[in-house]
Amino acid sequence: MKALRLLRWSGSVLSPRRRPCGFLHFDNSPANLRSLSAATSALQQVLQYQSQNQDQQEDSSDSSQRPEDDEPIIPEDMPQSLQQEARLRALPSPPISAAKSSAKLAALHARLSFTPRLPIETLARCLVDATADPNPDFNNTSLAILGRELYGYYTSEAILCRYPRLPTAVVFAAMSAYVGPKTLTKITKEWGVELVAEPGGEVDPGYLQCKREDSMLIKRRSPDSDYDPTAAVEEEQPNIIGANRPNADQKTWRRGVSSMTVYDDEFGDLIKSSSRGSEKKATVEDACACFVQAVMGAVYLHRGKSAAKMFFKEHILSRHLDVGKMFDFKQPTRDLSKLCAREGFESPVARILRETGRASRHPVFIVGVFAGREKLGEGAGSSLNEARTRAAVGALKGWYLYSPLDVRVPSDAEGANAKPWKPVLVDIGEVIV
Repeated sequence: MKALRLLRWSGSVLSPRRRPCGFLHFDNSPANLRSLSAATSALQQVLQYQSQNQDQQEDSSDSSQRPEDDEPIIPEDMPQSLQQEARLRALPSPPISAAKSSAKLAALHARLSFTPRLPIETLARCLVDATADPNPDFNNTSLAILGRELYGYYTSEAILCRYPRLPTAVVFAAMSAYVGPKTLTKITKEWGVELVAEPGGEVDPGYLQCKREDSMLIKRRSPDSDYDPTAAVEEEQPNIIGANRPNADQKTWRRGVSSMTVYDDEFGDLIKSSSRGSEKKATVEDACACFVQAVMGAVYLHRGKSAAKMFFKEHILSRHLDVGKMFDFKQPTRDLSKLCAREGFESPVARILRETGRASRHPVFIVGVFAGREKLGEGAGSSLNEARTRAAVGALKGWYLYSPLDVRVPSDAEGANAKPWKPVLVDIGEVIV
């Protein structure tokens, strides 16, 4: 029986051969040897130029010229294929012309249901992080800034108009759950975007280009050393200083909710002092968050406000978020008493509604909290104190989770044919104890 050559089948049918020249006859003539030696030396020269260019790029982060403006020295006798590879290796990110020939980028463009109004070159730019290419003309920094502001605006108005009585801490938590870095990282994975191992001009533009950093921890504290809370903050968060705070050097001062609203970002976190483009490496969450924010900015610029808001509703606001699980009351009975006193209600009173098995090992008590004749909340527990606490928590959640029937946001009133804006309920805020 004649032997079957499976290598030919796998090479011609399943996948193209990576090195077809290995099966060809090698010409060892002197002319061919001289051309190969010249090509090898030229490729080494290009690689040396690339390493020097990368060192200069890391030293000066605010360079005004793109590295490909300084063309590498390529000998004239180098083959065309090696010249093209040399030019690509000299680039910090894929060239713009490579976007139309990328299958991954075309699949992502179709997966997000984008029309030709949003060019595929813009989507390729959204995939280039500032750590891969510091030039603002080719990375996604400007688009990410616009997308971050749009995400913050649309999310905050949706939360505050739907739940006008939410405490500020819960609003920060809901904002982070909708458009926080962890959520945007999950969205990046759901879109099928993969991160590149090392950015460069020869990489497929369908990958997310960034220089990854494993952790933000610079050094870890020794278990035998004395613990210093101020030093721990500096070690774990080297770039987070709070640049907008007037007393940023006082790291031991307490950060109140009011100061978080004025000086911090939309999630209540300290603002980084260093800009996004000056960082040499980025975490996976930061790179993915910048990519999703840049896509939002690109949609807004190319397709307008209505398309951007529809994109936000489909990919962000459509996610289910149980806001009731974000509350953490320390003393709910005291908070409920203060709330009733502020609103002019009668003092809350706990009453037993039903009970069973008081003398057994597993009793169950159902307690209701009343303000006069109005029942504010109800809770069940294995003891009277537990049932009363749960009833107070239920009453507080019923107050803070109030939502009007017809919810309209300020962005709905934008446009020529939009209905006139009607003011919504604005609560005076949570109870301050």
